[in-house]
Amino acid sequence: MEMVPFPLIPKPIEVNYRACTIPYRFPCDNPKIATSTEISWINVFANSIPSFKKRAESDTTVPDAPARAQKFAERYVGILEDWKKDPESHGGPPDGVSLGRAREHLLRELGFLDIFKKVKDEENAKAISLFPEVVSLSDAIEDEGERLENLVRGMFAGNIFDLGSAQLAEAFSRDGISFLASSQNLVPRPWVIDDLDSFQANWIKNRWKKAVVFVDNSGADIILGILPFAREMLRRGMQVVLAANDLPAINDVTYTELTEILSQLKDDDGQLIGVNTSKLVIANSGNDLAVIDLSRVSQELAEISSDADLVIIEGMGRGIETNLYAQFKCDSLKIGMVKHIEVAEFLGGRLYDCVFKYNEVQS
Repeated sequence: MEMVPFPLIPKPIEVNYRACTIPYRFPCDNPKIATSTEISWINVFANSIPSFKKRAESDTTVPDAPARAQKFAERYVGILEDWKKDPESHGGPPDGVSLGRAREHLLRELGFLDIFKKVKDEENAKAISLFPEVVSLSDAIEDEGERLENLVRGMFAGNIFDLGSAQLAEAFSRDGISFLASSQNLVPRPWVIDDLDSFQANWIKNRWKKAVVFVDNSGADIILGILPFAREMLRRGMQVVLAANDLPAINDVTYTELTEILSQLKDDDGQLIGVNTSKLVIANSGNDLAVIDLSRVSQELAEISSDADLVIIEGMGRGIETNLYAQFKCDSLKIGMVKHIEVAEFLGGRLYDCVFKYNEVQS
């Protein structure tokens, strides 16, 4: 797949864009010694190894899965330890992109193409059955601003379904996560970054004609969080492009899966519970990680996005750990829940706090 820079980042991209939000090191740091931030993030990735190994062991599509899962765990621990000893090993100092890339590429090399497939399929089926109820609760809210806030809360509630967080993966395997309960139990506003009021004011003015939405997890996240919001944008006459991963990473939804989900949700007339979907496009972002570096997206996505006037990046990996401070030629919204204590500390917020960062570009 041909990869190109996302066209809505101002040029020159080398000067105007950096994917990673949290600086793991500064120019004054010794290139041979791992910084305290690098070590703490290497430990975050190390802590997730047991849950990944467990998923890999039970992957019935892979022969010798337990032995290969053990090999994955040992080799990934080795890579992380190398980075602690020498940050310049494995192609340079680690960051939020390279730590995840090493893990995903190692899984694929050992034959594990989608270790979360079973749980994604189960969660998608559950969420599809709840979709009509979530949409009808939203449609019943007459006030536009209140309906928007309800949809935003739904996006945060859905975003809890994240099996890349070791703590959430454990909670999920123990007792599952209820979408409707989560939407009622969000931390109270103001959130750690809370630009909802200014976004709401422009929403009511119908400021935008076309949105590109970078989506995150399967299950409740995409089906009960993003899709009701996308449906509302369609209902308001906007064009909507949903950009999903090319390849699986953790429990993130892929382009192929999202296409299948929508075919199940649409009725015989191609409508999404009474809303025409002719202005909805599903695009392959070309991405294969749980974060995203927008200096490399698919040619297809670049072409379809060039005239958008709103960029929405959803999820902790894509919208907080990467791209939180990214500037675009048009308005942008970064939305996600904080699910790592290291991110909460960086932002000065609480664990499970919410980020709703809206940047308005004066036209």
